[in-house]
Amino acid sequence: MLGEKYFQLDMSYWGRSRRLVIQILCIWALVAYGLPALVMETNKMNYLGFPLGYYNCAQVIPLFYGALLLIFNHVQEGIEADQMDGKPMVEAASSAALNAVLMKVYVAYTGGFVSFVLFLGFLEAVGVPDQAIGILFVIFTLGMYAAIGIASRTSKSDDFYVAGRNVPPIFNGMATAADWMSGASFVGMAGTLYALGYDGLAYITGWTGGYVLVSTVIAPYLRRFGSFTVPEFIASRYQGTVQLPGGKVVEVSGVARFLATIVLLSCSFTYLTAQVFSTGVIVSRFIGIQFEVAVFSGLIGVLFCSLLGGMRAVTYTQVAQYVILIIAYTVPAICMSTTQDDGFNKNNPVEFLVYGGTLQAIALREKEMVLLGLASKVTPYLEPKWRRVDFFALTFCLMVGTASLPHVLMRYFTTPSVRSARRSVTWSLGFILVLYMTAPAYAAFAKLEVYTNVIGQPLSVLPQWVFTYGKIGTHVRVREGDLKISKDAMVIATPEIAGLPYTIAGLVSAGGLAASLSTADGLLLAISNALSHDIYFRLIDDKASIQKRLLISRVLLVVIALMAAGTAASKPADILSMVAWAFSLAASGNFPALVLGIWWRRANAQGAIAGIICGWGLTLTYLLGTVYGGWELWGGISNVAAAVFGLPVGFAANIIVSLLTAPPPDNVLAMVDSLRDFKVTGEDLTAEELEDIKEKEEALARIQLPQVSITGEATAEATAEVTAAEASI
Repeated sequence: MLGEKYFQLDMSYWGRSRRLVIQILCIWALVAYGLPALVMETNKMNYLGFPLGYYNCAQVIPLFYGALLLIFNHVQEGIEADQMDGKPMVEAASSAALNAVLMKVYVAYTGGFVSFVLFLGFLEAVGVPDQAIGILFVIFTLGMYAAIGIASRTSKSDDFYVAGRNVPPIFNGMATAADWMSGASFVGMAGTLYALGYDGLAYITGWTGGYVLVSTVIAPYLRRFGSFTVPEFIASRYQGTVQLPGGKVVEVSGVARFLATIVLLSCSFTYLTAQVFSTGVIVSRFIGIQFEVAVFSGLIGVLFCSLLGGMRAVTYTQVAQYVILIIAYTVPAICMSTTQDDGFNKNNPVEFLVYGGTLQAIALREKEMVLLGLASKVTPYLEPKWRRVDFFALTFCLMVGTASLPHVLMRYFTTPSVRSARRSVTWSLGFILVLYMTAPAYAAFAKLEVYTNVIGQPLSVLPQWVFTYGKIGTHVRVREGDLKISKDAMVIATPEIAGLPYTIAGLVSAGGLAASLSTADGLLLAISNALSHDIYFRLIDDKASIQKRLLISRVLLVVIALMAAGTAASKPADILSMVAWAFSLAASGNFPALVLGIWWRRANAQGAIAGIICGWGLTLTYLLGTVYGGWELWGGISNVAAAVFGLPVGFAANIIVSLLTAPPPDNVLAMVDSLRDFKVTGEDLTAEELEDIKEKEEALARIQLPQVSITGEATAEATAEVTAAEASI
């Protein structure tokens, strides 16, 4: 009987959901780490001209993540349907109507942008100067973003902080993708692959793999909780009291909130600086102004949207920015892929299927350069140069960091429901994959061009782009190692490398600008919202009106933006390194507190505080010591994977201290249980949202407006009296 009870499966909603998550994560880990471990063996096999090991990391693994999320959503929604006696959950009619309206608006917007690019191509054909075309690109893109900001301006708290919680999944996915695909991805990813070859694929497998963690472990539960910020969730989850030596009893949730805000500031400001830096790189090249001036001028577009409309304006601006950046990134790659004839593909526009022959040509050219004396030794582009532990450490830190970044997680606060949050994560990954599966093709095309038409050529016949973007040694004939091209300039330079028209180069620059600005928007909001809501409102003046809180948030937006621009102007490091630091800081500071807070009832405030201090503190110390203090690397692990030390320490400190101290209070345990429960109504409403609905309905009744059905998926627009009722929450 004991064995029968022990082996009986828990068929409750939480038991089935937990078992599904464990199964998904086991499959995820097996593929994410198993295939790269076999790269040397699988590279000996070919698929469509690709070395299979390289192709697995560049294409197969990211696509597998997407398929895994589709399976997870399908099964999880089946579990939820069982709780509804088989009845499907229906989204509110207003949400479907909003989705239809947005679809029409952005289809028209996309058509207008394509027409604008074609018009600029015509201007180039009739002899309009390149710089004038570049300026028109800047004016159009920044003007469109400003117009969306003006149209989306708001003074309502839920619109400013979480876009009214009614953003449809597909558009939230596009906004998240734009928020995510920062200047680091757009400008730095292909350049890193160009420089590192196979080892650079750790960024692709790590960043895309993190979205499996977001969807299965964190995002749905944060949406069910219904907070405005990540620190607010941590403060609510980690409530508790501590008796001081003098006998005084103090509440420690404020300490947890403060530490979570510090973590948010450290990772978000680092990330923000990288975006402002990439904005300066693009604008300075785009319209020919000094880098330091370009850094500050790029902030105008960022601040315009964030100041006027908060998350609402930023969301719809980011959707527009995604359209621009993905067109800008894929069009040049498609143009280059149609020129390939490698024996496997001829005039094939699907770029991620075409560059297998290019990779083989790179491998042959590397051997040829050594034989011709153009290089003493060439590290193979397709083979790992790092130790496997280095590749796996970076991949792991990027995965966990993805699931911990506050500006990414807060995007899922904006969806109508928990189911919408899960679907939104899948849409996000799908839109991200469009760029990430194109980046290896970009890098390969550029690498072969340099190896073929630059290395071994006399200086007198080198193409102009070499002198624009690179630094050349003094040899009569260029050897491997003589040409130095900034990784961060590779994507911007590639259209010129391929001999494409300047309009295409301008399009790429516009896309890079959109990528940097969209991420900067999200980061600025995350920082200013945390300072105004979690520090000022929650810890300093809890009676502050909504108008005062929004004013403070907007002032902080400007101050933080100026600080980031000043830091970026000093050119502290390359873009991708700065971003990788942010991931390690977020992973070590946020991930243990978030995961244990959702998945382990026994985790308490003292444990969370100890975990954040120890984990985040160790990671920050290692970063500062190795970057600025002259420390040796511990075990040879790069500082971009610093969380590999801080993360386990953070988990251990949280667990040990929680077990050594009193368990969480009953109200916290009840809150944790509510996060795990399925509400039969299917509306996933929190107590705060229910109270919000009640007050709005009462306000509507008082002013004798026609009754409007208000659910967690759609909030009615009412008069000033409704807004006043909302502001009092």
